[in-house]
Amino acid sequence: MTIEDTAASHAEATGLLLVDAAIMLGAALLFVTLFRKAGLGATLGYIVGGAVIGPGLLGLVGNAESIMAVSEFGIALLLFIVGLELHPSRLWRLRRDIFGLGITQVVTCGLALAALIHFVLGFSIEASLAIGLPLGLSSTAQVLPMLRSTGELHQPHGERAFSVLLLQDISIVPMITIIAALSRAPADPNDPSGVMLALYTVGAIIALILAGRFVINPFFRLIGKIGERELFVVAGLFTVIAAASLMHALHLSTALGAFVAGVMLAESPYRHELESDVEPFRSILLGFFFLSVGMLLDLGAIAERPLLIAGVAAGIVLVKGAIIFGLGRAFGMAKGPALRLGLLLSQAGEFGFVLLTQAQQAQLILPEAVSTFGAVITLTMATTPFLMMLIERMEAREAEAGDGPEGPERAPRRSVIVVGYGRFGQTVAQMLMAKKFGVTLIDSKTAQIELSEEFGTKVYYGDGTRLDLLRTAGADEARAILFCQDGKGPTAEQLGNVLEAFPQAAVFVRAFDRRHLIELDGIDLSGVVRELFESAVLMGRTALEELGVSAPEAERVEQAYRDRDEERLERQSETGDLHAAKERMFSAERSLPEDD
Repeated sequence: MTIEDTAASHAEATGLLLVDAAIMLGAALLFVTLFRKAGLGATLGYIVGGAVIGPGLLGLVGNAESIMAVSEFGIALLLFIVGLELHPSRLWRLRRDIFGLGITQVVTCGLALAALIHFVLGFSIEASLAIGLPLGLSSTAQVLPMLRSTGELHQPHGERAFSVLLLQDISIVPMITIIAALSRAPADPNDPSGVMLALYTVGAIIALILAGRFVINPFFRLIGKIGERELFVVAGLFTVIAAASLMHALHLSTALGAFVAGVMLAESPYRHELESDVEPFRSILLGFFFLSVGMLLDLGAIAERPLLIAGVAAGIVLVKGAIIFGLGRAFGMAKGPALRLGLLLSQAGEFGFVLLTQAQQAQLILPEAVSTFGAVITLTMATTPFLMMLIERMEAREAEAGDGPEGPERAPRRSVIVVGYGRFGQTVAQMLMAKKFGVTLIDSKTAQIELSEEFGTKVYYGDGTRLDLLRTAGADEARAILFCQDGKGPTAEQLGNVLEAFPQAAVFVRAFDRRHLIELDGIDLSGVVRELFESAVLMGRTALEELGVSAPEAERVEQAYRDRDEERLERQSETGDLHAAKERMFSAERSLPEDD
């Protein structure tokens, strides 16, 4: 082949790659937007988008196996970011859940599903084990982003879910060993034995720990002194890729290696920069991973046996959900969090694709079985967003029926009611309680209520903007009602009704932003605090003083900003135009005149 032919071939391949990437990103943009808007989550949008552009429908993009092989690195990046959030001390605190609940879940779910496949579908014992054990694993790539986005990762049921997922990732090594032991194919002398894989795992983890302490952390301190942001991006990706490459070379889990590397950097002062630098790569690659899952979905197999595949998928979700719910209760979880944990981990996971391929290579199952159970895995993953929506509705109905978190009907009559017990409401309530004011706390998030109870704080469930609920909580006798909810908070109409119904109470509101503040203008509130405003002013003033501005001058700047901001708000409220009085904003061209 001539140089010209090589160049032409290379140009053609590049063109095809760019076209495929454009189609995949376009599908992701369209379907994730639609599914997000419908409240079904991004994961299902990616999977459906992949199925539409894949060979099963439009056939716009092929080679899904190669795309998945590359995008699986997104799972490694995800575990690295999670590792950055886990100090070794916290990981040690979770050891009972990791090795107790985690091992029990993997064994019981795997054996139960193997028995189901053997007795119901008629597979041999060896094939049933080769299929059932992988199906007992859940989707790290789906569950962890869901927990991180909702803030549940640091709540009790979220920590338990993470503990189980981490143990599942570790369990891939013994599962590969089991499949190899059951194999009907001639043994490959180049593959390591199960004992060697176990030794490799321990040795690799120790090596990564030592590298983190004596190489990686000092290296990041050096980069920090240089101060080049690009170096942090390169160093972060290098750390993940190097750890993943080491594990891959030893036939181990690349995601586990990336996780250990993250834990080793959890105490680094640069971990927040690393997380922000790596996060975009993680998001894109995980998106491509789920697109490839959709592209690999064998729609023909589903069309041939829709009832079988739907029935098997439903059976997996029911069996795993029930077992994990029971284990959660056995490990001391309340009914609600245990049910949430069971449904959250009820799907089969992405590592099932890998282990099913291993089982086929070991001549334990036929390619048709790989195709069928690949479709089953994808279908179970698609059920998770719907199950999470279902449990949210169940919790809300139980609470309304009195079977869930306790409402405020039995709350003692106190002088203050605080609606919303998140990060804002906690500070407000604790300051009031510091002076012995009785405070009734109300929140509409069951997870927040459960977490508060762990700290000995009683929070009542309900929508604190409803007059009947406030009256039940004792608002007729309250001296003050403080709305501290996350998000937009109560509307002007709702607050007007509260003021009319409880005229004796001073009403305070946490305003979400400038628009919300303008909306509340003219209502006779005792106080409105714009979210983040005071903390932002404090940081600005502190930064001025650190940069050499004298304390009196920094105070003058602060007051000038407050005066101008108040003037702008008045003009904006009068005109309804956010651009009103914009000339009063400080900018590079409009600084504060020097004090005479």
